[in-house]
Amino acid sequence: MKRIVAILLAAVLVFACAACGSTQEEAEKAVSLTVSEVTHSVFYAPQYVALELGFFEDEGLDIELVNGGGADKVMTSVLTGEAQIGFAGPEACIYVQNQEKEDAPVIFAQMTKRDGSFLVGREDVPFHWEQLKGSTIIGGRAGGVPEMTLEYVMRQNGVIPGKDATVDTSVQFNMMAGAFTGGNGDYVTLFEPTATEVEQQGQGHILTSIGAESGEIPYTAYFAASSYMEANADVIQRFTNAIAKALSWVQEHDAKETAEAIAPQFPDTSISTLTTVVQRYKDIDAWQTTPVMEQSALERLETVMETAGELEHSAWADFSKLVDNTFAENAK
Repeated sequence: MKRIVAILLAAVLVFACAACGSTQEEAEKAVSLTVSEVTHSVFYAPQYVALELGFFEDEGLDIELVNGGGADKVMTSVLTGEAQIGFAGPEACIYVQNQEKEDAPVIFAQMTKRDGSFLVGREDVPFHWEQLKGSTIIGGRAGGVPEMTLEYVMRQNGVIPGKDATVDTSVQFNMMAGAFTGGNGDYVTLFEPTATEVEQQGQGHILTSIGAESGEIPYTAYFAASSYMEANADVIQRFTNAIAKALSWVQEHDAKETAEAIAPQFPDTSISTLTTVVQRYKDIDAWQTTPVMEQSALERLETVMETAGELEHSAWADFSKLVDNTFAENAK
């Protein structure tokens, strides 16, 4: 009997050691990735769901998320190798492709499908676009998708930028709220949760959604240097799998559940406010259902860029070179 017990104990110890060794081995195999995001916003809720619910961890990825503070800076971090993956507007990749740089970044997954900013004014009144005439709107960096989409929507509603109203492009993206609350401009476009926080502080009022007016465009997407993607295709696939799972999760759960999931990413924002903001993005259908980017959507973005005078029609991107949907299609 003692012999049987000893054998069983030995077997248990061997199994435990094997399990510990397996766990340690898996930890050692985890791939560290630096992801540079254009800004930290509830607009990117699926990304934070993937982080907080362990979807990246399930794929063997250890993610370091850094705030790039603008698409141009995100692109710089990818080009210099400071970040393996960039998360910003596709326009950054179009600009680089047109410069014919070697090892130009390639887009492999799309998250948002419309503008995520809201027009904030100083008075809580029923809004009509004609009210912008004669005013100054703090719109962000010239050539950035938020600013170009704002101008596109203004034109669509009969307000010509530079003629009927002034779009101030001198204020850095992450300084726009402070400039507005400090007294600059008559209107400003802000992402969430900043727009709601400005409203709650009594320093402005959300008037309309820019994205609801603009229609669907590939607003923010993930990209990496082509050489990195070729050498680390499995890593890119695993990353895309996590994003695809997060996109599905957000579609299947209500605003409060999503708010609770991403709350650690916004420690200074209440669950109530996060729920309001998430619902606002759900209401405008902000997020993709899959990470696949459609060529027609990219062409709509290029129309916005061309209308803003930032892209010649002859310089429209070669979709087959700019976008690789293989990973997103496999993740579906």
